[in-house]
Amino acid sequence: MGESPRWYDGRLWVSDMGARELVTVVPRNGDQVASKVVAQVPGMPMGLGWRPDGTMLIVSSGDGKLLAGDATTVLADLSPLSTKPWSDMAVDGRGNAYIGNIGFDFPFGEVTTGIVALVTPDGTVRPVADDVHFPNGIAITPDNRTLILAETYAHRLTAYTIKNDGSLSDRRVWAELPGAFPDGICLDVEGAIWYADVPGRRCVRVREGGEILQTVEADRGCFACVLGGASRTTLYIVAAEWGGSDASTRTGQVLAVDVDVPGAGWP
Repeated sequence: MGESPRWYDGRLWVSDMGARELVTVVPRNGDQVASKVVAQVPGMPMGLGWRPDGTMLIVSSGDGKLLAGDATTVLADLSPLSTKPWSDMAVDGRGNAYIGNIGFDFPFGEVTTGIVALVTPDGTVRPVADDVHFPNGIAITPDNRTLILAETYAHRLTAYTIKNDGSLSDRRVWAELPGAFPDGICLDVEGAIWYADVPGRRCVRVREGGEILQTVEADRGCFACVLGGASRTTLYIVAAEWGGSDASTRTGQVLAVDVDVPGAGWP
């Protein structure tokens, strides 16, 4: 069950939640072939990202740790902010890591709101947004000035202005998405967002304000997406059958779709 796909160093990186592994996928003669397991993450890997110095960051969802690329070094402890599951992450061009916490025990806990936390390059951890409805995918514009958050249970994308110290302000609705459940997201050079939708079994490209520009259908739930490849014009989608709580059945796939508009910003 793939999550948080990222394109980095000529490879696609995927958090396999079910197997609790970080894996890479490499292009080979037009086909996408899983190459190897990079790390084991017993606490369940979720958000991935890289600092400008090349340090890979991994969110360990269940135990609230931010790990370095070897998955054995703890860079920050998130658990004092919340003991509930941690979700997706985006690392901006300054090395700031923004990480969502859903705020309840998914999928059976009583639903409540969550937070977004910031981990700065020096390891400082602090909350920067609250009262968000299932914070999921996070995207950051190339100028490091705007963060866009998927609020899955609010059926919307929400934007924030990023201050110089990394704090978030000026919360506003970026796009209302009636009936949709936006999960992982990515940004393109035209300022549009691709969002994955698990129950909708699709990925959708949407403009600020909510206009639907393009839809890619799948035969199973789409959990997240990223624009990658040499020109960042391949939309990689991690998809799997979703039964509620069991992430161990191997129904996960990585799908690749050629698109016209390249990716931008982070992830």
